[in-house]
Amino acid sequence: MYYSIRHLTKFRYSAHVSESLMEARMQPRSDGPQRCLTFQLMVHPRARVQFYRDYLGNTVHHFDVPGRHKQLSIVADALVDVQPIPALPASLGQAAWDELDQMVAAGDYIEMLMPSHFGQSSELLEQFAQELGIESRERARRRDPLQLMLDLNQALYSKIAYVPKSTRVDSPIDHALESRQGVCQDFAHIMIGLARRIGIPCRYVSGYLFHKAGDKTRSAEGATHAWVEALLPGLGWIGLDPTNNALASERHVRTAVGRDYADVPPTKGVFKGSAESQLLVAVRVAPSDAPPPMESDLGAGDDWSSALREDGTDQDFAAQQQQQQQQ
Repeated sequence: MYYSIRHLTKFRYSAHVSESLMEARMQPRSDGPQRCLTFQLMVHPRARVQFYRDYLGNTVHHFDVPGRHKQLSIVADALVDVQPIPALPASLGQAAWDELDQMVAAGDYIEMLMPSHFGQSSELLEQFAQELGIESRERARRRDPLQLMLDLNQALYSKIAYVPKSTRVDSPIDHALESRQGVCQDFAHIMIGLARRIGIPCRYVSGYLFHKAGDKTRSAEGATHAWVEALLPGLGWIGLDPTNNALASERHVRTAVGRDYADVPPTKGVFKGSAESQLLVAVRVAPSDAPPPMESDLGAGDDWSSALREDGTDQDFAAQQQQQQQQ
């Protein structure tokens, strides 16, 4: 399936700032069943955009806007080909645990097993694990690794409600566990924490989800999305979407992978000046035979006025990192 993706980000400042330094992780990856065929990043005010690839293979664009400005706009356009993902077997069998342990011992997966900024254990996570019947590794491993991950996918979907704006971009998993509601970022972080404590390498995936008309997808259209990938013997990295109780499919477009959200925010930066900032984001994912309309004026964005979602930000972690759209 070919997708045309446009991701618009605007930072508005209450007063002129003198400089903005920014990183963007918006270019879809080219690996596995996915290929990024074309990509373009446009910035207003104009800036020289450069890029590098981090140690996980994510493409990171970066730029400096040195002049005075009250607004910074970033538009990312991509054409992506995502092939159907092969069906999974019904079971891997109990011997798969030994195979997994051998893979972990022989490979370089320690970062996807250790606690991370958002993917760390807590008293509430331990209580949730007990509620799910996986409070110990021995009890959790009574099911084979694939079935266990599918069961966790279902459990998070049924026990935690998807509620837009119920948490912030910098909220720890305890907020979602206590209220039993959250956004895609929270579902991913909770699943990562549960999988790692059992000895399954698990990583965070940032990207996009194509919404079909009339489907029952809980996550909102017009926003970025997040899910997880777990390393399973004989299968490699398998994508699971606990927000929607689904396996990652040709509708999921992967942009970046990391230990958790802190590794892969779509935008991350700082600015010089005394000003409050406001973040506005719009995302469109469409089949390539119906691409998103082009924006005639990057600074104005009239074509996007109905799609922009506003997120007021404070001068803290959330002010420097784009939210995994909590809509």
